[in-house]
Amino acid sequence: MEDETLVEKLKAYIALTKPRVIELLLVATIPAMLQADRGAVHVGLILLTLVGGWMGAASANAFNMVADHDIDQLMRRTRRRPIARETVTVGQARVFAWILLVVSVLWLTFLCHSPLGAAFIVLTVWFYIFVYTKWLKRRTWQNVIWGGAAGCMPVIVGWAVVTDATTGALHAGWWSWAQAVILFMVIFFWTPPHTWALGMRYKEDYEAAGVPMMPVVKPPLEVSRQILWYTWATVITSLLLVPATGWLYALVALLSGGYFIVMAQRLHSGVKRGEKVRPMNLFFLSNNYLSVLFVGLSVDAVLGLRPVWSLLGLGG
Repeated sequence: MEDETLVEKLKAYIALTKPRVIELLLVATIPAMLQADRGAVHVGLILLTLVGGWMGAASANAFNMVADHDIDQLMRRTRRRPIARETVTVGQARVFAWILLVVSVLWLTFLCHSPLGAAFIVLTVWFYIFVYTKWLKRRTWQNVIWGGAAGCMPVIVGWAVVTDATTGALHAGWWSWAQAVILFMVIFFWTPPHTWALGMRYKEDYEAAGVPMMPVVKPPLEVSRQILWYTWATVITSLLLVPATGWLYALVALLSGGYFIVMAQRLHSGVKRGEKVRPMNLFFLSNNYLSVLFVGLSVDAVLGLRPVWSLLGLGG
């Protein structure tokens, strides 16, 4: 019986970290680190960064569950979370989150030798909890737009770690950091259509919890229109990175981006015609799109393919 209780407790603490969310964040870190030093694969540094970044993201997610434990009990999608089920107390979860954050900062500072990366982790957790969770989420339908910036930070953390280890983050050229910003903006524009598609499916949940998600406060046609616009913005932004990458990434970005737009248009057209739509199809597709895009970038960077700007005679 004690063993079963211990296992349940362990599962609860793992659930506090939101493993599926972290998985997607880590997928974004690897290509950023590979692109930051194309042709080189710093395996040890990447693994260390993933562990440090995992702890930072896990900390943010645990703090998020602490802040949201009241509304989690009201939503079908979240009522089985550890604090909502009282498997873990608010106090225990808070201590767990603080431990993860402190270890993450020390890990990135001393094992990855990147104080800047550690500073970005602290900034991310602060923004996610105080700006998004405690302020934006319960006050405005634009919560996901601006709050989603926290989910974009793994690429910045990864980029900082690699540049600290190579050229020095503060000495990296403007185009180096511009690439990091482009990757940041890809995730920034991707987050709203991804989340609003989920919000369309669980509209009643958010409504019951008093969370003004866009599908709750705006008519379906406006929601699908915004999803389409942000999908276009995501794909266009992904193409801004093409000059610094090889033909493989360019091809993947065009094909996967085109399909993403087609599916977003299909959702919007269905809503416009008053049909019963399946927004979760776009939700799952958005996950696959980002994964495929970043896998393409990773392979392109590892192979060190000649950058497009060089092929066009615009660079060395």
